[in-house]
Amino acid sequence: MRTIDWVDGAVVIIDQTALPHRITQLTLSTVDQVVGAIQSLAVRGAPAIGVAGGLGVALAVHTHADDPAGLAAAVDRLRTARPTAVNLARGVDRVAARIPAGADAVLAEAVAVMDEERAASAAMANLGADLLTRVCPPRPRLLTHCNTGALATVVGGTALGVVAELHRRGALGAVIASETRPLLQGARLTAWELDRLGVGFRVAVDGAGPFLMARGQVDAVIVGADRICANGDTINKIGTYAHALGARRAGIPFVVVAPESTVDSTTASGTDVEIEDRGDAEVVAFAGTPTTPPGAAAVNPAFDVTPADLVTAIVTDRRVVRLDRGERP
Repeated sequence: MRTIDWVDGAVVIIDQTALPHRITQLTLSTVDQVVGAIQSLAVRGAPAIGVAGGLGVALAVHTHADDPAGLAAAVDRLRTARPTAVNLARGVDRVAARIPAGADAVLAEAVAVMDEERAASAAMANLGADLLTRVCPPRPRLLTHCNTGALATVVGGTALGVVAELHRRGALGAVIASETRPLLQGARLTAWELDRLGVGFRVAVDGAGPFLMARGQVDAVIVGADRICANGDTINKIGTYAHALGARRAGIPFVVVAPESTVDSTTASGTDVEIEDRGDAEVVAFAGTPTTPPGAAAVNPAFDVTPADLVTAIVTDRRVVRLDRGERP
């Protein structure tokens, strides 16, 4: 099952807001539905929303065939649906560049983006597993944050794809999945994927990670990314920075796994990246149940910036960049 696909002229996704309780597919036949799915996190993960944006352009071309202004506005809505992950704007721009060639060319480009992300997952899994085999003890115990499996891509995954490859090789110890506040994407999604893969795991609250590292219960931290800047700064789900600090203090590797489409050489550093704030609702309540006093306000950055000097290595589908040796993306 693919996280996202093009079926009979529509975008079909697994609704990630329904997991882990039920597997539901949504059929998105309009640009507004694609934008809504991206913003509600029904589809999420940098590679997956890049694919969604590209397929959304194919829908826009069909809907606005004789309306250039409407088409331009639809493409802009897709491009800006979420601001932090570079894959979304990059996927939309790449597919939109084919608009002058016609609807068939646009769809072909969008499908190419999707197919390339599938191939990237397989390449990252192998490169990442090889790296961890070199820098960790045999059968390493890993901690991962947020969700970086097939749900974040098309199939396979980024960091969780590496975990799955180590498992296939019989070279994986144990996995700790941090719950990942505020939407529990680790507890809901990563735990669900690990269970389906047959990988042994435990879920930990986000704040436990650095302590578990200090107690020698983690051999490496492995995460994904929504944007990797030219200097190696990595933007990922909020809470990643704390795990990187814990890893540095414990003297264990901190490895980022993301496709080349996430590397943004036009952004100098993390200070130049707009960090999405998702508002109060996701923090002051969960699943519709209030968890704070009435009227409580929240600060809710969806992402944080891990400075390059805390990153051991970046693994893409084409290369391994050893930031700990002075290399840069």
